[in-house]
Amino acid sequence: MQVTRRLELTFPTDVLDKPVVYRLIRDFDLVFNILRASVTQEETGRMAIELTGSREVIKKGVEYLRSAGVGVERIHQEVVWDEELCTQCTACTSVCPTKALPLDRKTFRMSFDGDKCIACGLCIRVCPYRALRFVE
Repeated sequence: MQVTRRLELTFPTDVLDKPVVYRLIRDFDLVFNILRASVTQEETGRMAIELTGSREVIKKGVEYLRSAGVGVERIHQEVVWDEELCTQCTACTSVCPTKALPLDRKTFRMSFDGDKCIACGLCIRVCPYRALRFVE
């Protein structure tokens, strides 16, 4: 049975020059989807990913990442949109990388598509009315 896990990976600077992600994909035959990433040689790298495979193989892949020095945290949070608090200012629509907060150009009304949301939190940071928030 295939499952998907969302993970936040933290790469210390001494791990950045190693083919950790390549080996994760090749050696464990996992489907790897990058949700967001910020990785440079000068600072600790961060990457939010989805891994798809069997529970056992994902567990082995996570053990490999940790043994390679990569920090691994499971992403449990989801973003929720409170339509009553939303003033339709659209500050969030332009920062959403997956277009989970589309603006209908005919009605000039926003909506929220939770299936597209990757819980990156960018919309939460820019919402002046706190209409978007994380929930466990």
